[in-house]
Amino acid sequence: METLIELNGLLDTAVFYGVNNQNLLCLKNHFPSIRIVARGYHIKATGAEREVQAFEQAVRQCEELCLRSGNLTDKQVLQLLHGEATESQPDKDLMVYGVHGKVIAARSEHQQQLLRAFDSNDLLFAIGPAGSGKTYTAIALAVRALKNKEVRRIILSRPAVEAGEKLGFLPGDMRDKIDPYLQPLYDALQDMIPGTKLNEYMERGVIQIAPLAFMRGRTLSDAVVILDEAQNTTVPQLKMFLTRLGINGKMIVTGDLTQIDLPQSQRSGLADAVDRLGDVKGVSVIRFTDKDIVRHPLVGRIVKAYAKQD
Repeated sequence: METLIELNGLLDTAVFYGVNNQNLLCLKNHFPSIRIVARGYHIKATGAEREVQAFEQAVRQCEELCLRSGNLTDKQVLQLLHGEATESQPDKDLMVYGVHGKVIAARSEHQQQLLRAFDSNDLLFAIGPAGSGKTYTAIALAVRALKNKEVRRIILSRPAVEAGEKLGFLPGDMRDKIDPYLQPLYDALQDMIPGTKLNEYMERGVIQIAPLAFMRGRTLSDAVVILDEAQNTTVPQLKMFLTRLGINGKMIVTGDLTQIDLPQSQRSGLADAVDRLGDVKGVSVIRFTDKDIVRHPLVGRIVKAYAKQD
């Protein structure tokens, strides 16, 4: 019998196979009569039917543990193979394990509030200063939902409002022009999903990154949809975005009301939406403060100094 086992796309294969393929070697030693060939996210096993089925079950157990804990050691593989309990105590504030087992957890009071609110609300507003982890936390929650198969897509968007250069002056086609605005979203994703798999997801449309203008006319179902820098949306733009929400969809809208780049004559759509929707059932508003800032300690002092001057 020959079977092809396809591993979960969010698995970090370097962690799964172990240093110098030690984890895979443990599996091979436990099933010596099976011929095993592993490449990336695919493992081919050839042998007697009962042995191959037992091997696949062992692989799935290892896969589940690796996805859940972000780590897998040869000791844990041996424990699974011998039916012993493995040591795994997940942090209650854990959101997802990133590339190479990096622990991504809620690190401040309001990040924790956003984590809790995500489970019980379909629309969340995360408002606060630069460096407070609003966008990073939102993307981590979206990756967790995708990993747990709660949604089929992640859709990330930003309004293309310039704080300096005009879009028309930037070189290249439309993708080249909008990429600088979306780079912070790429950075967060690269922390959480292995590069090869991230590229594949983006090519297949499992993860989509687009300017806000491209959202008109769409219905966003079975997806976590994140709008970043929403303070730079107009009232009609944000209304259009919010009404894209489809069945089994969740939206997280992030922004900093102290960094609005709109003309003074235009009201921020984010400020307007929070005023209108703050008390609506199914909507949660999390207000981050300078105490949530998790970048360089100096960032917090900079934010406080500007707030005092304003």
